[in-house]
Amino acid sequence: MDKQKIFSNLNLFKGDNDTLCENASIWIDGNIIKYAGPSSEFTNTSHNIERIDLGGKTVIPGMTESHAHISYTNNGPLELDKTPIEEAMIKTVDNARIMLGSGFTSAISFGSVHRIDVFLRDAINSGQIPGPRLLAGGRDICAIGGNADTYPDHAKPQTEGLAMVTDGPWEIRKAVRTLWKNGVDVVKVMIDGELISIQGRPGDLGYKDEEVEALVDEAHRKKMKVACHARSAEAVKQAVRSGIDFIGHANYIDNEALDLLIENKDKVYVGPAIAWEIAFLENSEKMGYSKDSKEVIEYQKEVESTISSYKKMKKAGIKILVGGDYGLDIAPHGTYAKDLEHYVNLFGFSNADALHAATSLGGEAMDDNGSLGTLEEGKLADLVIIDGNPLEDITILQNHEKIKAVMKDGIIYQGLTSNINPYINEKL
Repeated sequence: MDKQKIFSNLNLFKGDNDTLCENASIWIDGNIIKYAGPSSEFTNTSHNIERIDLGGKTVIPGMTESHAHISYTNNGPLELDKTPIEEAMIKTVDNARIMLGSGFTSAISFGSVHRIDVFLRDAINSGQIPGPRLLAGGRDICAIGGNADTYPDHAKPQTEGLAMVTDGPWEIRKAVRTLWKNGVDVVKVMIDGELISIQGRPGDLGYKDEEVEALVDEAHRKKMKVACHARSAEAVKQAVRSGIDFIGHANYIDNEALDLLIENKDKVYVGPAIAWEIAFLENSEKMGYSKDSKEVIEYQKEVESTISSYKKMKKAGIKILVGGDYGLDIAPHGTYAKDLEHYVNLFGFSNADALHAATSLGGEAMDDNGSLGTLEEGKLADLVIIDGNPLEDITILQNHEKIKAVMKDGIIYQGLTSNINPYINEKL
């Protein structure tokens, strides 16, 4: 592999503005971008650099899946811990490959089964397997009777791979320290519940403020980020007051919650993870819920509230990330780019807004050093080459055949979403 490459004859979405630069070039030295901009302003004439003509294709920064569950194995929403760990590990390797091949070069975990994320991250970083840059999660931290504490006491061992059920500030600190010892980057806490949860509904806060504050303090002391499941306004308020970094869902925002988010908008990121709720409504009858069932009616109301909440947050300048709780049977791995379509159709995002949420903002959330998210000099070489223009058709990102190549850290990948074994060769 040549150390330096020049891509030419391309249309460039740099991620630092809303425009598409036609007839652009990108110069990459190893894993660093040296130039990205109009070909007319590019003067490198060296003959010792590999030059690749992209034939008018579009290049965007690598995207970030900011509500990732790579170790989820496309089970039902209430069967997240049913896959044996050995099988889950094998499937997770596939999920990582598919995520990278889908154009998502980075991922922020919102919870892992067992310690799979940590081992996956290390295998990706060592070059053993292809996958996105990963802020690895661990088991969720959950209060007794909370959203992830779904089994009766006599069956507790069955949920050990999904959550650490613990209460009280010092026991919670011990759980955080255990995750730190295990190499986790992001601590996930269940603040409230879920409409189809056996117990713990939206608005049912599992912890007192002092408990969540202890969790955040301990995680930040150990240089870890904190993510949370928080659907209700009260859950969001508790999350913001406690200093949580990534808020998942935030479906029922009231004025007080919005004001808190505005006051802290430079410190916190929010994402609806709405894809699976919409998929639930589309597939409810297959899942055993009639169209007039209580669950379907409640989720319809939740989606309506989410649309209203996110329009308000967008107008207020809250940092809204792309990430959809993928890894379920109704919202499987590989469909991550569906989020961008939802943002355009539901929340009033332009195509460029949606791309920014997935690229520049996602990169900012992923890396405090500012090395990701845009295609600029000095940034890491993470990019996606697309046969088409997502500024005109945001759904093109869902078509894996249109994603011609993905570069992560200066390395080009192709065919990652294919199920064909690359090691099989019928010719000698």
